Amino acid sequence: MDAATKTPALAATAQTMLRVVIGFLFAAHGWQKYFQYTLDGTTAAFGQMGVPAAGLVAPVVATLEIAGGIALVLGVLTRVFAVLLTVNMLGALVLVHAPAGVFVEAGGFELVLALAAGAAAIALLGPGRFSVDRFIPARIAA
Repeated sequence: MDAATKTPALAATAQTMLRVVIGFLFAAHGWQKYFQYTLDGTTAAFGQMGVPAAGLVAPVVATLEIAGGIALVLGVLTRVFAVLLTVNMLGALVLVHAPAGVFVEAGGFELVLALAAGAAAIALLGPGRFSVDRFIPARIAA
């Protein structure tokens, strides 16, 4: 038996840490797309990277990353946003980062793979005890 099984408080703390850190990183990247690069700049960059329908995809991705990141931090509709963010990162991996190899300094996929794995783990594990979802009826928060 592992420590998390023996100590539910430890598992809940680990879930919360994962959710908050991954959520913060997504929100930061969404903020960057809106306010540092601007939506016009993000759209242009997506177009140059070969992302289809960049004019539509860029604002959707930026909004998903900000809203989804904040939702993960708070633990609101956690599984829904975690799945959407996983798909977002898998799209980024396949469409943009995979050809550049592993390492991020060459435009590689290590960061998007880590974020995808973190979001997928959150989707599988759920929000944990320390979340807003804990107070939402199960059929809504699922």
